[in-house]
Amino acid sequence: MNEDVRLVADIMTRDIRTLDRNDKLSIAEDVMKQDRIRHMPVLDSDGKLCGIMSQRDLFRGILLRSLGYGSRLEEKMLDSHPVKEAMIEAPYTTTPGTPAKDAARKMMEHKVGCLPVVDDDKLVGILTEGDFVKMYSEA
Repeated sequence: MNEDVRLVADIMTRDIRTLDRNDKLSIAEDVMKQDRIRHMPVLDSDGKLCGIMSQRDLFRGILLRSLGYGSRLEEKMLDSHPVKEAMIEAPYTTTPGTPAKDAARKMMEHKVGCLPVVDDDKLVGILTEGDFVKMYSEA
């Protein structure tokens, strides 16, 4: 398929892990480490996208460790704060029918590593930098 006509639906990741806005940051860290992912969409109590959590948002806790406070304090901090306190609210999004090229431009313009993919207010996938690497490596 010609990459100029590929749509987000053609390259997005459909099997995604999500967080609830009231999950503890420790859950986000555990899932990201275990599944080796850098971005997780955050859903509200109605199951609608309300934010995005990235590894960068969690690095604040790691900063505590590097300043000499130790991993124990980091674990306590991550376990005592909900995702909603660290997530990026109202993230940039895209739709399955958007040309992949346009989504890539949006990611570059806003300097983000992913775009949650929504269709009729429902989260249907996520588009990451890795999806573009995969697309070109399979070409």
